[in-house]
Amino acid sequence: MRIAVIGAGIIGVTTAYELAADGHQVTVFERCGTVAEETSFANAGVLAPGYVTPWAAPGMPGKVLRHLLSAHAPVRFGGAPDAAMLTWLWRWWRACTPETYQRNRSAMHALARYSRARLDAIQQSLRIEYEQARGLLVLLRTERDVALSRAGLKLLAELGVDFHLVDAARCREIEPGLDAGTPLHAGVHLAGDGVGNCRQFAMLLRAEAQRLGVRFRFHHTVCAIQAGAPVSVQTVERTDANQPGVEHNDSFDALVMCAALGSLPLLGRLGMRLPLQPVYGYSLTAPLRIIEGHPDFGPRAALMDEKYKVAISRLGQRVRVAGSAELGGRADTWSKGPLDTLYKVLHDWFPGATHLAQAQRWKGARPMLPDGPPVLGASGHPGVWINLGHGSSGWALSCGSARVLADQIAGRTPEIDTERLSASRLHTH
Repeated sequence: MRIAVIGAGIIGVTTAYELAADGHQVTVFERCGTVAEETSFANAGVLAPGYVTPWAAPGMPGKVLRHLLSAHAPVRFGGAPDAAMLTWLWRWWRACTPETYQRNRSAMHALARYSRARLDAIQQSLRIEYEQARGLLVLLRTERDVALSRAGLKLLAELGVDFHLVDAARCREIEPGLDAGTPLHAGVHLAGDGVGNCRQFAMLLRAEAQRLGVRFRFHHTVCAIQAGAPVSVQTVERTDANQPGVEHNDSFDALVMCAALGSLPLLGRLGMRLPLQPVYGYSLTAPLRIIEGHPDFGPRAALMDEKYKVAISRLGQRVRVAGSAELGGRADTWSKGPLDTLYKVLHDWFPGATHLAQAQRWKGARPMLPDGPPVLGASGHPGVWINLGHGSSGWALSCGSARVLADQIAGRTPEIDTERLSASRLHTH
């Protein structure tokens, strides 16, 4: 089939690759100049299936309210919530029941575990070399942090995740660069998890997709789609801001929507109302300071500061610090608080380990659904498919989501249960 993919973030690139691997003729439309330029650009890079979990969880509303009073709150409001955000928050609150949480967590963990296996298989078969490291250490600063983590550790055990609760001394053996002056009570070590450079992987997979015949049309903004047989795609190509764009009309046998929040107006014209909202994350990426005689000055792999919900990742000779969940606001409006928290956590654990004067700052919109899991599969409109709503776990879920979607289009039964991944659970029409 001739298939259009809208969006060239990590979700769109992996989807295009899997469809091309199945023998389809694929065209990708992307408004930016290359792949992974927006949400996929500078995420934390953590790959930990056991920690892919719904934000809608029992007790979470109370935690969020308490966080709002903290100077280094992991959850913030970027401004007064509008009507759409208030509706999203109401649906999120309703999804925080134990029964709904358990179903959604199981679905997300199954997809994340499948996605990690698919990522490893792609990397090995294509011999893709990209920045990555094995090992995730969750840092628990106090005895209270350990107590609060017990319920999560019980769930990890129930899911069969291989982890070890270790003391502070063992944490410092795993990550020798941790600052001795910062209090540390314990840690959770997941040796099989780790970190990978999402954007670099997307760039490399794009090249592999092109070898399979995928056409990437950059600087193409999709203005409208029309469901049916065939599916119609209207775009405006713009390569010079001072010149009018060139309009194009193309037709395809099928279309896959992977454009995150940019999908909403296009699907809205079809009568599909996805409750998708931006939850903004922040990151800093700085060169590692190389000091002779101190090879362990910085992090070795991936860490998560459980108190502040901030990840510290080693990407080659750079360190990335990422975190915050900012509800509402704008992509081009920066808040001081989240950045202050990133700087604080980096200084707490690895003071002086990076050239902060050269740090690259980033803010990106995570497209999040209120109950947690993404939506994969048929949209309910002829020829239109969706691969959306991965929230802060797009990198961890991308390869599995793409394979599931490709199997669905081919009429094959996916290798994992997709009942909780269907758009029908959200009553979108």
